[in-house]
Amino acid sequence: MALRRELLLFAAGGLLGLLFDVGIVQCLVSFGHWNPYLARLVSFLSAATVTWWWNRRHTFAARDSGRGLAMEWLHWMGLMSAGAAINYAVFVLALWLWPGLRAWPALPAAAGAVMAAAVNFLSARLLLFRRARSLL
Repeated sequence: MALRRELLLFAAGGLLGLLFDVGIVQCLVSFGHWNPYLARLVSFLSAATVTWWWNRRHTFAARDSGRGLAMEWLHWMGLMSAGAAINYAVFVLALWLWPGLRAWPALPAAAGAVMAAAVNFLSARLLLFRRARSLL
């Protein structure tokens, strides 16, 4: 039961992060005329921070990382690097295969996010928020 709840909340947090991710990358490219590769890095860092907040507050509220906020955020970012590598590789591959997507970077960004979700969930649950939160 707890695993199913965590999966659903993780998915909700992922959707929230995805909205930040694709919104920021699309705005930077469309309105700021940024390079889509650089814009994607900024959007990913923003989205990863949003998902860290969501997951520590909701998804893994009953679990503890045993770290202070800053160290927990750094550990989160480190763990999410595997998912980020998958995410970014899918993004770059899609832009390389279909250059017309450069005008719509939100689409390959979303595809990358979906592919990385499983890796991110497992690393968050098994490596960062692995202990039950103490009631004391």
